[in-house]
Amino acid sequence: NGNAGFQQVLERLESDPVCQRLSLKSFLILPFQRITRLKLLLQNILKRTRPGSEEEVQATQAYDALEKLIKDCNENVQRMKSTEELIYLSQKIEFECKIFPLISQSRRLVKCGELTALDFNTLSPKWKVTSRPIYLHLFNDCLLLSRPKE
Repeated sequence: NGNAGFQQVLERLESDPVCQRLSLKSFLILPFQRITRLKLLLQNILKRTRPGSEEEVQATQAYDALEKLIKDCNENVQRMKSTEELIYLSQKIEFECKIFPLISQSRRLVKCGELTALDFNTLSPKWKVTSRPIYLHLFNDCLLLSRPKE
């Protein structure tokens, strides 16, 4: 989005009749769609092969290899989503000191959300309760508490 030249080239390519008005995203998704179609095709082949035949053995091996490929693809997609979340979060969070590297290959965001912190003022004769929003970011290896910048 930040590169105007890239946007212009992309718009020109997407409007080309060869692309059939499909976006870049559709071309990036197409290989994953083909893999899932192959899985369905192999399932149908396995239903129609004679049990115990050489064709069944080969189709089963192909199906198992395809299952492994799909699993690897899904894991890599999840890893990339996790990395994108960490990059987005590191751009939003400002640390007072930069000793904590937020982006790491082994770190992933498990859960995040807003909570309300309650502060009790016990110095006054009447208990005064004040509230302020805080954010919890639970990673697979640590818990980060943050507050909105004032």
